[in-house]
Amino acid sequence: MRIVVVCGAGASSTFVAVKLRSAARSRGADVEVQPGSASQLESLAGVDVVLVGAHLEYAVPALRERAAATGTAVAVLPPVSPAALDGERALDLALNARATTL
Repeated sequence: MRIVVVCGAGASSTFVAVKLRSAARSRGADVEVQPGSASQLESLAGVDVVLVGAHLEYAVPALRERAAATGTAVAVLPPVSPAALDGERALDLALNARATTL
């Protein structure tokens, strides 16, 4: 499964991506996680889940509309600082979003 984590500038998404990779490794899950900024999210081809920083929730409706064409799930991360975010919880959010989209 390919997950893309987006935030405003890309710094927070990198931190979250590290936590997601660690959680996936501990579960033995085959997950590729890519960080990025919302402005870099041009194509959703090959992306299974987009996790969006809570501060970008305003952009989610338009992103979901675009994602429908590719079957990409979109979920909003909880409104906590990246340092406080639980990687296991974020991975569960991505997995549940994907299962709901299928």
